[in-house]
Amino acid sequence: MEATGELPEPHFKVLGNSLLSQIHIHQDYGGVYPMLAKREHIKNLPVLLEKILEEAGGMEGVDVIAVTAGPGLEPALWTGIEFAKDLGEKWKKPVLPVNHMHGHMFSFLFEPSELVKFPALALLVSGGHTEIVLMKSFKDYEIIGKTRDDAVGEAFDKVARLLDLPYPGGPKISALADMHRQKGLASEIIFPRPMINTDDFDFSYSGLKTSVLYTIKKLGVLNEEKKEEIAHAFEDAAIEVLIEKTKRALDKFGASTLIVGGGVSANRYLQERLRGLALELALDLRLPPPALTTDNAIMIGIGAYVAILNHPKILGTTREITAQGNLGI
Repeated sequence: MEATGELPEPHFKVLGNSLLSQIHIHQDYGGVYPMLAKREHIKNLPVLLEKILEEAGGMEGVDVIAVTAGPGLEPALWTGIEFAKDLGEKWKKPVLPVNHMHGHMFSFLFEPSELVKFPALALLVSGGHTEIVLMKSFKDYEIIGKTRDDAVGEAFDKVARLLDLPYPGGPKISALADMHRQKGLASEIIFPRPMINTDDFDFSYSGLKTSVLYTIKKLGVLNEEKKEEIAHAFEDAAIEVLIEKTKRALDKFGASTLIVGGGVSANRYLQERLRGLALELALDLRLPPPALTTDNAIMIGIGAYVAILNHPKILGTTREITAQGNLGI
């Protein structure tokens, strides 16, 4: 990826990009199996690199190699780190560790638009994270709310398994919920909205998942229409908590810009509610391009470039790069 310009208006051009999905490998496990993911990374990283270099016309012009250091599954993280370090030695280029969540937080910068007004809020929603981040600038930010147990994307996948839907279940839950809405049917099932009225900006989704479990056990064998209704009720509850907590945080901190990132940001109903919130509050809503909602190398490149612009001396600093599964923002 070619990156030019300064904050707040950098410009990015993708020279080569390739993705190899492992979904079919992990479907039997209902989620990502760490050691299988590591094995596939080891096998496929050289293949992907060769393909990318062919698209980009070689490695000439490469100034820095960016690699995810965390958070995430450590076996897979270590594989990427070792691969990047080997490339760095071979090409005589610096290797820059990047925070996975910074990639999600800054992925909106890929598409040029009006300047961001600070303070801003970032809502980061994925299979592993549900966080609200207060951004005072591109280099000054802190988590003001996070999940205390399951992340929202994790809850979607777990409920999908309860409904015997294949992995990844989140999009399938959303599809069933959308089908129920399009039929004009109101859900007679009402699930709890955990922590929606607490004074903080934290989240909890394990109780909502448990409520779905008890409902399914009570109903017994489910036909397709009942699965649609459960999906509808669950998605309503999960998204409403995100919207209400975000709305309250926007008000408290006087933010007029809302940045959204992570795989769940692609959820159609969430986007619909976010656009409604933006109209209600006259918000500047920044959503990532659809292709950059899920985990991808482009967002890690963007995160690396933002780090370089914020800390120009970072490339001259020698550091030991380690996998940090629970790395904070």
